[in-house]
Amino acid sequence: MGESDSAPTGLCGTDLIIDGWFHERGELWPGQAMSLKINKVLDHHRSKYQDVLVFESEKHGNVLVLDGVIQVTERDEFSYQEMIAHIPLFAHPDPKRVLVIGGGDGGVLREIARHSGVEEIVICELDQGVIDVSKKYLPSLAKGYDDPRVTVHVMDGAVFMEQNQNYFDVIITDSSDPIGPANVLFETPFYKAMHSALREGGIVCTQGECMWLHVDLIQPLVKSIGSIYTSVGYAYTTIPTYPSGQIGFIIGTKGRGECSTPSRNPTPEVQKELRYYTPELHKASFVLPAFARRAIFEDAV
Repeated sequence: MGESDSAPTGLCGTDLIIDGWFHERGELWPGQAMSLKINKVLDHHRSKYQDVLVFESEKHGNVLVLDGVIQVTERDEFSYQEMIAHIPLFAHPDPKRVLVIGGGDGGVLREIARHSGVEEIVICELDQGVIDVSKKYLPSLAKGYDDPRVTVHVMDGAVFMEQNQNYFDVIITDSSDPIGPANVLFETPFYKAMHSALREGGIVCTQGECMWLHVDLIQPLVKSIGSIYTSVGYAYTTIPTYPSGQIGFIIGTKGRGECSTPSRNPTPEVQKELRYYTPELHKASFVLPAFARRAIFEDAV
């Protein structure tokens, strides 16, 4: 995931290590925590923007933590990376140009690269430090950078989009939680900027927080961008090491209908490589529990 500032005030990654366990305690999920047993700390430093911690865990492989919040574990990252990438990409009939905002670990790039018809993949990551530690300690994700179609810009994604209007078929924002530097990614002006950078028929897919914890964040955002995008949907995936084991995606379209049914399916060869996404799961991910559907959509009209 992208830049973050979600740790309790004054805490860095190593402050959250107690008796050989890392304890994630974020202010967006009060009263609960996620703990992973550590084999060894691989890297801990302060980048220009955030506290960066990488450790080898006992059961989840290497783990990337930004400002005290788990971003990636090698054990379960595929469920997030595949769904945030393949829902919009397979919903689009013929995506050629794809922009990733955030996503410095490279996992989204890896998944986009499976689409042979994509001609141009651009990533805007604010923090070079995230890219560097991911290439060193998370090579199974960072191999996405090796694709020759990838161009890397270490800069603010909003500035880049302003410079590239009406250009991309799909924009994927792989952000962390809406506190600190990442909070602008959860505001209406950022969604307007994405809309302007989309070509007609384009799709945006953004990290959309947890339905169990954050409908108070999701609902007003969905309502506010409903007047900008032709359609707005919410899908979700399960992932054990994110708060409450679930995270959602806000999906908006420009000049086309909703995205709950794929326009294309993976080839048999690609499907064999995927560990989570299927066309059936694509459709099912938009089917929300009654409480979430009411809270996000029925109260948003």
